[in-house]
Amino acid sequence: MAKSSGALGSENIKTLLFKQAVPASIGILFMSVNILIDTIFVGQWIGSLAIAAVSVVLPITFLISSLGMALGIGGSSIISRALGGNNREKALKTFGNQIMLTLSLSVITVVIGSFYSEEVLLLFGANGEIMKPAKEFFMPVLFGVPFLALCMMGNTVIRAEGKPKFAMIAMIIPAFCNIILDIIFIKFLNLGMFGAALATSISYFMCFAFILWFFIYKSDLRLHLNHFNFNFKIVSEITSLGSVTFARQGVVAILSIILNHTLFVYGGEHSVAVYGIISRMLMFALFPILGVTQGFLPIAGYNYGAENFERVKETISISIKWSAGLATIIFIAILIFAESIVGVFSNDAAIIKETPNALRLVFAASPIIAIQLIGAAYFQAAGKAIPALLLTLTKQGFFLIPLILILPNYYGVFGIWISFPIADILATLVTGLYLKREMIRKLI
Repeated sequence: MAKSSGALGSENIKTLLFKQAVPASIGILFMSVNILIDTIFVGQWIGSLAIAAVSVVLPITFLISSLGMALGIGGSSIISRALGGNNREKALKTFGNQIMLTLSLSVITVVIGSFYSEEVLLLFGANGEIMKPAKEFFMPVLFGVPFLALCMMGNTVIRAEGKPKFAMIAMIIPAFCNIILDIIFIKFLNLGMFGAALATSISYFMCFAFILWFFIYKSDLRLHLNHFNFNFKIVSEITSLGSVTFARQGVVAILSIILNHTLFVYGGEHSVAVYGIISRMLMFALFPILGVTQGFLPIAGYNYGAENFERVKETISISIKWSAGLATIIFIAILIFAESIVGVFSNDAAIIKETPNALRLVFAASPIIAIQLIGAAYFQAAGKAIPALLLTLTKQGFFLIPLILILPNYYGVFGIWISFPIADILATLVTGLYLKREMIRKLI
């Protein structure tokens, strides 16, 4: 067994979680900054309508590329447990099957998306004047999505090997590339939305190039041709666990469709742009909590595979405490600096007026979300696909979407914003109860 993966079962949990979570957090931070600055650039240099267009397109591309994330997380759960159980051959076969599945499925979905681009954009909320800039942005980004899918898949495998620093670098590279290319293509070459899309696609390819280099020269998982043969049992296990992540992204896509249409009905194009800013802040501001969750997965999966349940329980406890503390600090910062944050994105008076209070409402329950994130991640790390799937869908699918369909009928746009903290509170209660029962019954 490789030294890097073996440390997951022996090193001090706090030290180990710090080593795993900090690089993951930094990687997510750079990825979030990338998207954040992208939004600032298009908002300041192209216009607020461009923010609305990006808000329509990105959920589509992330849905397709989340095939890679889903297969990556599903397969990495198997790899972590296989390495914990000293079954190296299963880990190698799993990785080979991940690559084949990700490449095949992402290419198929991109081909379908290119043939039905206008219909897809309309479905995701490219209403009114949003359609024109959305189309300019969509097609160049779409053809870079298979590279993004492979990056998302490969990144989770790197963490499963116990090499989080390389996973961090893989997320930093596209951020730097995209920011530099945005300045060149949008500011200096005046290529507008097409330039923003071109910069994004090239940055995806640069990330893929680094991950390919890692697996050729630095990885402990040395693949041979026989590892690429489809193994039905392994594929079934990857997809059942990966369905948790893909279902979550699918529900996020459905949520984006409903949100964009509902916001357009009750507030017009500018309300769609408001949510564009808020959604970027959700990804950016919560980066340390998402980093702890990513760091938690390989540690919990490895020790669950090794049947070292005391270490699993300790990992759950520490991860929740760290995440809750970080989320509280973030919430306080949002409360204080909401107006300043919004002013960075746009000079549009309507957006500046509406966004700060909406931002505060959306983040209102963030101090408690650690329980729902770590709780759902535990079941995924343990290879328990059904509870992981249900708990992952709890916030967006079972609570947020119904609330957004109901509350605006009575409270308008305010009803949309207040739906977020209500859904967070309800999802946390459900996940917390389920996790507590699991720890009492199973982790003994």
